[in-house]
Amino acid sequence: MSSPGHRKINPFSKQNNDTGFASNNTDVGGRFINKDGTYNLEKEGMPFYNRMSLFHDMLYIPVWKFIGIIVVFYLSINLAFTTIYYILCPDQLIGIIPGNKWKIFKELFYFSAQTFTTVGYGRVNPVGDSANIVAMLEALTGFLSLAIATGLIYGRFSRPRGYLKFSDHALVSPYKGITALMFRFVAYKDKHTLTDLDIRVNVVMQLLENDTPTYKYFTLELERNKVESMPMSWTVVHPITETSPFYGFTEDDMKAADVELYINLRAFDEVFSNYVQQRTSYTYDEILFDRKFIPMFRESPDGRKTILELHKLNIHNEVKAKTS
Repeated sequence: MSSPGHRKINPFSKQNNDTGFASNNTDVGGRFINKDGTYNLEKEGMPFYNRMSLFHDMLYIPVWKFIGIIVVFYLSINLAFTTIYYILCPDQLIGIIPGNKWKIFKELFYFSAQTFTTVGYGRVNPVGDSANIVAMLEALTGFLSLAIATGLIYGRFSRPRGYLKFSDHALVSPYKGITALMFRFVAYKDKHTLTDLDIRVNVVMQLLENDTPTYKYFTLELERNKVESMPMSWTVVHPITETSPFYGFTEDDMKAADVELYINLRAFDEVFSNYVQQRTSYTYDEILFDRKFIPMFRESPDGRKTILELHKLNIHNEVKAKTS
């Protein structure tokens, strides 16, 4: 057996050179794909404004960031127009209740918010040219901002998503007299059904080629890579046979070879009437040996339904795996 980290390529394994990742990995840092499916990649060499896509970023950032940006923008633009009213034309707005500077500034801020949203209650209104021009520009800005915000909100709600949750770890478990690498996932939304699921699992590892350590890509043969529908969970199984790149591997071998699994899943979503895709990955330290998932479902007390227990997705027991 080759020493850890210096295994040769299994000639029976199916190599995959079409992954889209670089064939020369000597300068690659960290994992290839993050757990959330994003690529672990940072681009540079061009100005930031050329690389950024504001609309795309607003569609994909977390909800709390999206709401925070909307609120900060709303407050900031109103503060900017309030300052303009206060400096240029405070005497051209009638209906403001007299008071100190802070109270007048608050009155102008409320007037700005009403103008920006085109509400216009009417107690405060502009009478001079300067005030009317500023109010006109603010109303136009508010109208355009509302249109953009509406498009972003619709885009976030209408964007097809799989709503899939993958297990935190992949396991090497006993399987039909041998061992198998397996992980599982589940669609966690109620009334959310995926059909025509197709999954592809690739692996990158460092192996010897012409006595030189080289990263190589392989497509793992799965027990099943397609299912017609997935109302329950799906445990994806790769039997570790003589054709597997993991044949004879130990836990130390996984670490020495810097193993990373990366998963691509595609399915048809009946809610959005469109195909959705989702990615994730497992590095060698997220692959556990001699473990087996426990079942995630049980019969309801009245025997009329099957209960899918989502909280058991990551629960597994220790077992004695058979050495390949």
